[in-house]
Amino acid sequence: MVFDPGAWWGKWRRTRELCAFFAPLLALAATGAGLAQDPAAFYRKNCAACHSVGRGPMVGPDLKDVLNRRDRPWLVRFLENPKAIIDSGDAYARNLVAQSHGLIMPAVKGLDQANAEALLDFIGAQSKQAQQSSSGKNAPEERPFTAAEVEHGKEIVLGSRPLGGGGAPCMSCHTLRDLPGLGGGKLGPDLTRSYERLGGRTNMSAWLRSPPTRTMQAVYRSHAFQPAEILSLVAYFESASKQDAANPAAPQGRPFLTFLVIGLGGSLIGLVFLDEFWRNRFRAVRRPLVARKRG
Repeated sequence: MVFDPGAWWGKWRRTRELCAFFAPLLALAATGAGLAQDPAAFYRKNCAACHSVGRGPMVGPDLKDVLNRRDRPWLVRFLENPKAIIDSGDAYARNLVAQSHGLIMPAVKGLDQANAEALLDFIGAQSKQAQQSSSGKNAPEERPFTAAEVEHGKEIVLGSRPLGGGGAPCMSCHTLRDLPGLGGGKLGPDLTRSYERLGGRTNMSAWLRSPPTRTMQAVYRSHAFQPAEILSLVAYFESASKQDAANPAAPQGRPFLTFLVIGLGGSLIGLVFLDEFWRNRFRAVRRPLVARKRG
């Protein structure tokens, strides 16, 4: 058999073209199938922090029997782009925002029609199994928190007690009314009334177990809060909320003003020292020269 380079090269080109044509299709099919086949994991990662199925409303509404409230095409469109439905003036969507303390459900990256359909099928199956309950199974005990738990939560917020999972302290990205000094970060919202906004212990616990925002997911995906830390954080935020409600006229912290005053004061002190140093430097040089010239 004689080796024919031309024939070999032609077969290689055809094989390469076929691979280039089918590879994207296979990847797309595998991706879609993978997401659609595991809607339970998708729900836990993206939905469980704000919704329950049969355990009552949390940050968002209870999803039990949601397929009986709106038709399936509407639900698919809403899951794909909630803000577009809300901005269109849809009365039902706007009512959902009102029930959710003004919070707008964010669009979930990678949630296309096929995955939305699979997610609705999962919620429908869970709805059939769900039993009405006034509290979630993972909710903190309905008992008064201890002073030690509140203090533990404050230490976590301030970063004086490191998180077991190695995550960043809350004040790295957030501020609160009673934080000392310059306050906290500005990347996230003020947490002073977060306990009220989220609707209490159950909702805040669910939020901390599985943060739904992209920034928090990136930070805590591999550095999750431990159950005892969640309990202590909820205790601290509940205590802060009660103090805020009991004394609403108390002055709020003004970290920007504090930073401005410290910055201006430090600059003035620095200028005084620099002026003194510079003045003495020129006296030591110029006075002998002037005296020598006059002499």
